[in-house]
This record gives sequence, C-alpha cells and structure tokens, in this order.
Amino acid sequence: MPQPPASSRPDRLSRIAEREPQLRAWAHLAETDWPQAWPARVAGTVSGLPFGVKDVIDVAGMPTRCGAQASDAGPRAFDAACVSALRAAGAVPVGKTVTAEYAFRTPGPTCNPHAPAHTPGGSSSGSAAAVAAGMVPFALSTQTGGSIVRPAAYCGVVGFKPTFGLVSRAGLASTCDSLDVIGWHADSVATATQVGKVLLPAVADGAAPLPALPGLRVAVVDWSPAATLSADGAATLARAADRLRALGARCETRVPQAALRELMAAHDVLMHYEFARNLAPVARRAPDGVSAVLREAVTHGLAIDGAQYRAALAVQRRLRTAWSALAGDADLVLTPSVPGAAPAGIAHTGSPAFAKPWSVLGWPCLHLPLGKDATGLPLGVQLVADWENDFTLLAWGERLHHVLFNEEK
Repeated sequence: MPQPPASSRPDRLSRIAEREPQLRAWAHLAETDWPQAWPARVAGTVSGLPFGVKDVIDVAGMPTRCGAQASDAGPRAFDAACVSALRAAGAVPVGKTVTAEYAFRTPGPTCNPHAPAHTPGGSSSGSAAAVAAGMVPFALSTQTGGSIVRPAAYCGVVGFKPTFGLVSRAGLASTCDSLDVIGWHADSVATATQVGKVLLPAVADGAAPLPALPGLRVAVVDWSPAATLSADGAATLARAADRLRALGARCETRVPQAALRELMAAHDVLMHYEFARNLAPVARRAPDGVSAVLREAVTHGLAIDGAQYRAALAVQRRLRTAWSALAGDADLVLTPSVPGAAPAGIAHTGSPAFAKPWSVLGWPCLHLPLGKDATGLPLGVQLVADWENDFTLLAWGERLHHVLFNEEK
C-alpha cells in the first residue's frame, strides 16, 4: 500500500482542529506549542513524528483516566517505558487517545472516521481513529482480546500487536497480566516497522531475509467458534488468498477447530479471572464511578476458581509453542481480523472473535486494510506469525500489503 504523502505539522494541527469535534478521538491534548516542540522529520525513523497514546498508558504531565470516572485524573510524573523510548528516539507524544473503560467493553465517545454512525471498534478506539483521520501517523494502543486488530479493521489503518512480553508494560494500567500487550496503529506498515525498531530492540535484528514470494506458505484460517464471516469479509479473505496463489504462494485452508475452541474458552477464563482481581478494588471503592458492565465482569471473574484459571494457563502454555497444530508447515497465517465491516452504533465495539485466539497465544499479529465495502467502510485481513517473528511478519506485511492493496484497488 503506498504511504500517504508526508504532512506538515500545521496540517496535523488543522486536521485535529477540524475533525476532533465530531470524531472525539482524544481524551487529552498537550498544552504546548506543537510545531515548535516537534523536531525536524528524519526519514526512515520516528524522529519528528507526533503520536497519540492510549489513555491507559502514562505520559509525563498528562492524566491517565482509563476512560473511567473513577480514575485519578492527575498528571503523571513519568512516561511509561514505551513512551520514554519513543521520546528518546525523537517522536513527540501530543495527547492521550480515547479508550473504552479500563480497556474493556464500555466504549468512549469516539466515532468511526469513515461513518460517524458506526463504531470505530475498541478498546483502542481513539488511537485507530486518530491515525485514520490523519491526525497522527501512529498511536500506541493495547490488546487483551482484539483491541488493536479490531479498531484497525474498522477504521482502515494498519494495526500491529507484537509478541506478548516484548514491549515493556511499565507505566501501563494493566488489567490482564497474562494477555495485555502494548502495540500500535499506523498509517502504513513502514511506519509500524519504524516504531517497532524503537520498541522491539530484542528482536529487531533477528529477522532472516525473506524468501521469494513463490516460496511463501500460508495457512488460511477462515473459521471462528464465536462468529460467522460476513459475505464481504469472506470475499476479502478469498481475494487475498487468490492473489497470493496467483503470485506463486501456497495457500491452504486450515480449520483447527479443537485448538480454536480451547483458546476461546481459555481467553474467557484468563481475561475475567485477572480483570476481576485487578479491578475489584476500584469496583468496591467507587461503584458509582464505573459501569454496570464492569461491575458484572468483576462479579463473574471473582466466581472463577483457581483450578479453572490454572487449566486455562495450561492451555495457553501448551498451544503457545504449537505453531504446527494451528498452522501446519506454513510461514504465516492469513485470517480475518473481524467478521465484517464496522457495525452501526457506537454503544458497542464489535466482535473480537477472530482476534482472541491469537491474543491467548501471544503471537504477533498485523492487520492490513484492503479497500472498502459498497458503503465506504473499510475491509481487510490479518496476518499472524509464530512467537517472536515480529519483524519477519512486518517485512512480509510490507511486501504483501503493496500487492494485495493494489489488487483491491
């Protein structure tokens, strides 16, 4: 996919000023002379790039409200580790993007940039919407189930979820210790890769050169135990697979139903067990400051016993190293990001069914936008790679996005 033309700093400011009143992507904007604060752009790096930060990640001098009335709204003293690393590399955090309440289910006020009456997805709604609207070239986000991949799909931007544990979570209001991952939305795979070079130093030099495209092996996973693909979603996935086959890649459909069912069940247990125990103090101390949905989730999670939790962790450990059980001998998995285009309404965030299994596994995931449906809503696909193959995934994503996007156009 061709990169958008570089925008000047005043253009970024004008886009925020023009679109924010309707879009409502920001929970807080920095009070500074932004054009003077941004360094000059250095090509091929993040230096000079403004970025947004999901409002569950700390930025010095800005509040972290977690999308909740109950949260302390005071300015933070320190940057989160990921923000600090990006700032040291020359990028400039310009504000906090809207999140669903505690990165869970109750959405904030953000609208979809392509259709204001439709959800932008969540929980990283503001990050995806701000990038899609051209306000910033990238924004930090988080994923526990589908909170990066889903809004990337609905807003039509690149979304990257790294391997679990590679990006430091220091300074994140984490709620699910075995699932939460910091990732990012970006205006191109190239920008996503530049961010990765800053935040993923442990694996930045570990990617082997890509083989020729005719040697690529792809497992096409088009099924979920919790959702059915829409006609547009199925057609988008099929077109992507057909295009890859035409270019010489081997694409074989796989439906690892047993493993996907185990992973979905494990996600439900892990997420609710950990979320409940991390948020119980908030729900008890400030019940009127959180939603009924959050209080119900805490009650549900506290009822899950230790044996169920340990069993879910065992599923996660066993399948995390079992690439072949889901993907066979493939190099990549090609799968939907979401069932279809963004649903109408902003009181919900859509289905995360096609993202949750990969979140449990902790494998790196990359959403690629591939055109739009008849109503102008974005469509796309998700690529998944094995544990710590983050830069191999990004490299394949950049190569494949160009040919797949051009085909869609």
